This record gives sequence, structure tokens and C-alpha cells, in this order.
Amino acid sequence: MAEGTVTFFAEKLSNLILQEASVFGEVEGQIKLLRNELEWMRLFLRDADSKRVYDERVKLWVNQIRNATHDAEDAIDEFILNMDHRKRRLNTLKFLPTCVGMVDKLPFIHELDSRVKDINAMIGAIMANRSKYGLEALTASSSSTADQAVSHKEKGAPVVEESDVVEIIDGAEEVKQMLMEEEMTGRSVVSIVGMGGLGKTTLAKNVCNQRDVQGRFDCKAWVYVSQEFRAREILLVIALQVMSPSDEEKRKLEEMGEIELGEMLCVHVKEKKYLVVMDDVWSIEVWSRLRLYLPEEAKDGSKVLITTRNKEIAMHATYSDSFIYELRLMNDDESWRLFLKKVFRGTGTITPTLTTELEELREEIVRKCKGLPLAIVVLGGLLSTKEKTKQSWEKVLASIEWHLDQGPESCMGILALSYNDLPYYLKSCFLYCGIFPEDSEIDAWQLIKLWLAEGFIQRRGKERLEDIAEDYMHQLIHRSLIQVADRRLDGRVKSCRMHDLLRDLAVSEAKDANFFEVHENMDSTLPISIRRLVIPQNLINHDVSQCLHNSSSRLRSLVSFSGSTIGKKSWGSLQEHIKLLTVLNLEEGVGGHVLPRDIGQLIHLKFLCISGSFNKLKLPSSMDRLVNLQSLDLGGDDCIIPHSIWKLKKLRHLECPFSKVSSQSRINKCVNGYLGVEQLTNLQTLALNGGSWLEGDGLGKLTQLRSLALRECSTSYLKTEFFKSIAKLTALEYLVLYFMEGYTKTLLPGLMPFSHHAYLYELLLDGMLEKLPEQIEFYPPKLLRLDLWECKLTDDPMMILEKLPSLRILVLGLDAYVGEKMVCSSGGFPQLERLELYKLNELKEMTVERGGMSSLKTLEIHYCYKMKKLPHGLLQLPNLEKLSLEGTSCHKSIKEIEKAGGEVLDKLRKIMC
Repeated sequence: MAEGTVTFFAEKLSNLILQEASVFGEVEGQIKLLRNELEWMRLFLRDADSKRVYDERVKLWVNQIRNATHDAEDAIDEFILNMDHRKRRLNTLKFLPTCVGMVDKLPFIHELDSRVKDINAMIGAIMANRSKYGLEALTASSSSTADQAVSHKEKGAPVVEESDVVEIIDGAEEVKQMLMEEEMTGRSVVSIVGMGGLGKTTLAKNVCNQRDVQGRFDCKAWVYVSQEFRAREILLVIALQVMSPSDEEKRKLEEMGEIELGEMLCVHVKEKKYLVVMDDVWSIEVWSRLRLYLPEEAKDGSKVLITTRNKEIAMHATYSDSFIYELRLMNDDESWRLFLKKVFRGTGTITPTLTTELEELREEIVRKCKGLPLAIVVLGGLLSTKEKTKQSWEKVLASIEWHLDQGPESCMGILALSYNDLPYYLKSCFLYCGIFPEDSEIDAWQLIKLWLAEGFIQRRGKERLEDIAEDYMHQLIHRSLIQVADRRLDGRVKSCRMHDLLRDLAVSEAKDANFFEVHENMDSTLPISIRRLVIPQNLINHDVSQCLHNSSSRLRSLVSFSGSTIGKKSWGSLQEHIKLLTVLNLEEGVGGHVLPRDIGQLIHLKFLCISGSFNKLKLPSSMDRLVNLQSLDLGGDDCIIPHSIWKLKKLRHLECPFSKVSSQSRINKCVNGYLGVEQLTNLQTLALNGGSWLEGDGLGKLTQLRSLALRECSTSYLKTEFFKSIAKLTALEYLVLYFMEGYTKTLLPGLMPFSHHAYLYELLLDGMLEKLPEQIEFYPPKLLRLDLWECKLTDDPMMILEKLPSLRILVLGLDAYVGEKMVCSSGGFPQLERLELYKLNELKEMTVERGGMSSLKTLEIHYCYKMKKLPHGLLQLPNLEKLSLEGTSCHKSIKEIEKAGGEVLDKLRKIMC
């Protein structure tokens, strides 16, 4: 871990020497000496970092190097901060002669010179201790060096996911039978019990995702409980899944308290056969608190499925031992099959076999893993990156012994071995995943932006940093250190999660390496030095400033997942600790976050995320001083952003979908010069409300944009230049255009062909269209999802859209089509898997010709009030799994089918939800 700290700072220092040589002046010599020392230290650390757990001398030596590096980074960054303040001050005193400015600069130069000399002397003494205390045996090479070039997997390629482990476990059928059991009246509880890492969650998912289980229940919900249990949040998650509310209903649910929300949930599920999965329950209180809202007087066969490590919880919730499944350890054959599957994952090998000499290691491998699936997966993932030779595998197996002798936590030893084998750049990325709450689904895009801001991503030629970060994520997935939770339409990772044991490992290693601290684990009575502070979910209304009152640190990252807010008073007491802040992430602020007027003093800030404040924020004008800012995320908050945001040329991600940028006045343009969006040439993501900044062709100059979402676009700037700009953004993968309510001008022919948008896979258009272009070449060639809203199309759109070869999801909403009939032709929509029709107020009939929509799995028809019959040909669709009808007049049609009975009725019952 110290290797990463030194390497990241050495690279930062090299860049500063190139960019700020004139600023350092006479101190440049000492700065270069420091950089050279860091390079030497990095080479020695490569081996020492992994050996620190075995030798206290090595651990002390490594910690001293890391602390010296932190001191050096603080010295450099404080100097840059002081020089920025000096520059600002002198700009207000332009009449002073140059010599006064030089005199003003001297104290800072002398202070930096003194600090760097001391640090260089300290580093010299630390390096000398290698020989003095017998550490010279450490070599600059490492057995893991060859493994650092892990092959870069193609994005979207199949990787190890949660379903892999459970294929070996024979409990799936037994748990399935428990869930399908209908002899008991009302609701009953089924429990899966076992130690961490045994596969409880994967077994539950495997069973619940089976089609016949899915079809048995009227409504289903899955909720992760974890140790940080909050009843209202759990009830909300369940309600959102079983009730499928509209946006307005969702907003009302989110405003409800626990009791009101629970009572509404209870009423909703009481007349249904429901399945609720409560995953990772840690206390009896969870079930005692929630059982009232999951009524026993529901339809016969309703189930609650609980996974837990504690059998006492299962016995408390379950009526009979016959409804408790205790997950067993794998036997030797199962362990070996799973191990081989992991080792050969991604190689295309159908029947994996090993050489005779590797087969000889079978007994030792199986014995060391002790039947624990997580241990097998981790070890298999580790050895899959090694040469398949006996010598290479024995080297790994030999070092497992020390870990496996540590009693009940032996699995942590295997996990630690996998962690220690990571190259330094992946170690930091892995540990950083530990900042997220237990059992949380981690947004992959958010994680990538944080890695980027923290400086963990190392450049590889001209490759985009976000692409490199995505590759890092795939490497961690391949090594089974994080799991894929969900995928995007294009197959890339949408979200991921960490297994409990792996997160425990990350938190433990991070604390040991002073990488980050979770506030609830801190001893506030002791003087501490913190680089990154995490405020967990369970600290509600907590004064964040109190976390640092006894800290001597220069905080670099502050990440809060709690309801704690930072008000004006808190900012004042935090100021001394956060002046070198790089990451500021504030979520779910109860009562609203407040940004200080002098937020611009945080000139090292690279990542700023403020979400869930529910207040209309006006960002301070000092924002234009955040010259290093890479990512600004205001979530769903309605904010006003100063026009000076266009000065921040390092911005890569501006995600403020409900926020507006203020207009630049004529006077300001005359005094400070024109500011426009075209100056943000590094921008990859842009989500904003429309405004005067869209006038002209500035948008079209942002050729690196991958994601663009514009809301409230008005007539005044929808001119030829705007549509030409969209046509120029050929790197786009995601495009959303919402036009202002009441906007009557048609988008076509203004909207230009997307034929050159080779990467655009998701497109949403909300606004008037005279008619859809008939030429298939008009549409993005690889379009996977298309949403059309309020388009007022008079011609049946299906006749054109069914020809799109790759389309998998189609959504037509709010009178996107105002005709009465809709026909899907034979052979049409060959790849379509999901069709959603929402509030097509004139639609009366829909026909699916034989051979049409052959891949359709889900059809949702909601609030199409004039529709009186089920779509003709619907029940002939071979792959249809789900039919959702709300707000239609199809009852008579359904009753006719029920009266006729037979196979058609059986098919309807299976798909209706």
C-alpha cells in the first residue's frame, strides 16, 4: 500500500516540476532531490510492502516511509495553496511594484525550502535504517511483478458473477421447494443460515431468479439489510418494488414516515401472494420491527426469505426447523470443480483439465480452502493469473500457511493473500471500495470518478483515463475481489458490490495503512492523522466537525453517507482540516447542505458531489477558483450554477441534470471576456438544464463527450447550430433531449441523422416530431434503447422502428403516438426484449403478427385507457415472461380467456403480474 502512496505522489511531483517550475524557484533543487529519493523508495517498497505483515521491523519501516511521503505532499500542497492566496491578494493590489510581490513571496519559499530539507533528511535516515537494522535483504524485485500486466478483458465480456458459486451447491432445490410450499395458510418464513462467505446470497438469488419461482408470486422484492439497519429505508425499498409506483406516487412514498409507509405496504400486499427477500439480517430486532408490515393474513403461499449468519435469528422468525436451510460447506469434489471453473474462467475451455503435476496439488488446495466457496473463488481467481506450472502454484500455496494458522479468521488470510498479490495501483482501488456501506450496490461510474480524483489511475499513452479505470474494475472483478451486481445495456458494468468478508478486509487494511478511517471505528480521545474520513449511514444529525477536533491531519477526502449536514458553523471549524481537500462527497443531507462562500479556497478539490439536500442551492461565485475540479455532481437538486463554471478547464464530468447555469451579463463579458461551454474541452459527461449557453456552436466543440442530457430546452436556441452541434458529437454513447413543456415546434427536420454516432446505444427524445424518418440509416447503427415521449406521432411508429436491427428496449410514452392502431409485422423487432407503452391516450388496438417480436420478454401497457383487448397474437410470443397491465380496459378480454380455459389461460397466468 505504501508503494502506491509513494508512486502516486512521485508522479504528482514530476508533473508539478514541469508545470510549476517558476513557482518553486530556488527550492526546485530540493524538490528534484525529493522526487529522486521517492523513486528509489518505490523500488524497495515493492517487495517490503507485502512482507510487512510478517516482520514488525518491516512494518515500522514501511509506515515511516508512508508518513514521510504524506508530510512531503502536505508541504508541497500547502505551498501551492499559499501561493494561490498570495496571487489573489496581489491581484487586488495591482498598483504595487513587482519588488513588493517578490518580498511577499519569500517567506513561503523559505518555509518550503526548510520543510523539504527536513523531509529529505528524514527520508535519508529511514533509508539508512535498512542496513542499520538488518533490512537490506529486501530486494527491489517482486514475484508479483510479472502479474501486473493482467490481460485487458474486452468490456462487456462474461466475467465471474454471483451465480457461479451456487451452481455447485445442492441446496437450491431444497430451498426452492420451501418457497413453493403452499400447504401453510397465509405468509410463512424461510431462512438460509450459514457463515460469511458460504454463499447464502448467491443461493437465494439462484432460487428466486428461476422462472417457475418468479411466476408463483404476484409481487416480489429484494432488500439488503446489513448491520446498519434502518427500518424506514428497508420498508421504502420493499414498497418501491412491490407497488411499482408512478413518479408522483414514488415522491409521496419517499416523504412518508416509517409507520405510515409500513401500513401502506401492509394494505398493498395483504391481498396478494408476495415474496420478500431480506438478505443479510444481523439482529432479531430487524424481524421484530418489520414483521407487522409483512402480514401473515396474506394469500396462501406468501413467503419471506431471510439470509443470516445467526441461526437464532432464523429460529425467531421461522415457525419450524423444516423451513430453515443450513448451508453446508462444499465437499472435496464440489470444491475442486468450482476451483477449476475459476482457474479456467474466460479461456473458453469446456472441460478444464490440469497437467499431472498440477493435479498432484489438488489435495493441498482443497484442504486449504476447507470447503468455503468464497475461499475457493478467491484462490482460483488468484491462481488463474499465474503460470500453470507446479513451481508457480507452490510458491503461492506455500505462503498461505501462515494465514491459515490464524484460527477462525483463516479465510481472511486467503483474502489478504489475494490483496497482497495486487499491483499497487489496484490495491488502492480495491481498498477504496471499502468506503461504501456494507452490502451496498456501488455505482460503477461514481466509483470510477472517485478513483480518478484520488489519483489512482495511471496514464497509458493516449488512452482515456476513464477507460483505464474501467479496466482496473474488470481486473478486480476477474480476481473475484468485487462482484458484478448489474450491467448496462451494452454489457459493461453498471454497479458492483463487495462481499462482507472482502469489505472487512478492505477496512482493516485501510486502517492499518492509514488509507481511510470510518468514523465509528475511531478513538476520538487519541491524537490521530487522517487522510480520508468516511461518515457511515448510521450517524444521523452528527456534527462532522467533531470527527476531526483532535486530529492533526490535513484531510484529503471527506465522504459522508449519513444524514449529517454541514452548515455554516461546521464549515468554520472544519476549515483548518480541509484546506487540502481533494474529494468532498456529501449524500442525503437532512435539512440541506450549505456551501460556504469561500469554497473556492479548496483549490486542490477534484471531486465535489452534493446530493439529497432538497434545497435550491445557489453555488457561490468563488467556484471559479476550483481550477483542479474534475467532477461536479449535484444529483437531483435544483441549483443555480455561476457562469464562471466555464472557466474550470479540467472539468471532465458536469452532472447537474436539474440545475441551471446563470447567463453572463454584457458588462461581465466586457470586463472578463466571453465565457462559454466550448472552453471545457475535456468534458466527457454533461447533464444540465438548457439555457443561453446553448446558443451558437459551442456545444459541437466538445468532441470528447460520451454522455449528454439536456432538459428544458426552449425555442430560443433550437436553431440550426444546435442540431449541427449534436451531429458533431460522434463519440456519444448516451443522449437525452427534453424540450420545455408546451414546446410546439417540431424537432424534425431540425434533428440531423445519427448515422455517424457509432457508439450511441441509448437515445431519449421528448418533444414534437412530425413523423419518424423512414430511412434506417437515420438512426444510430448500434441503438439498443429508444425512448420517445410527447412526440404526437400520427403514423404507426412500429412500421419503422421494427426494422432497427439491434433495438432491445423501446419505450413510447405520454402520447408519443396518437393513433388508434399499432401493428408489429412478422419478423419485426428481432432483438426487442422489452416494450413499454405509457399513456398512449388514443391507442385502442395492438397486433403482433406471427413471427414478430420473437425475443420479447417483457410487455408493459400502463394507462392506455382506450385499450379494451389484449394485443392480438400476444400469447403466441415464444419468450414472453412478463405482462403488466395497468389503467387499461382489457378486463372483458381477459375474462373471455378465463372462461375458455386451456393452454391459452395457462400461458396468461404465467406471464401476468
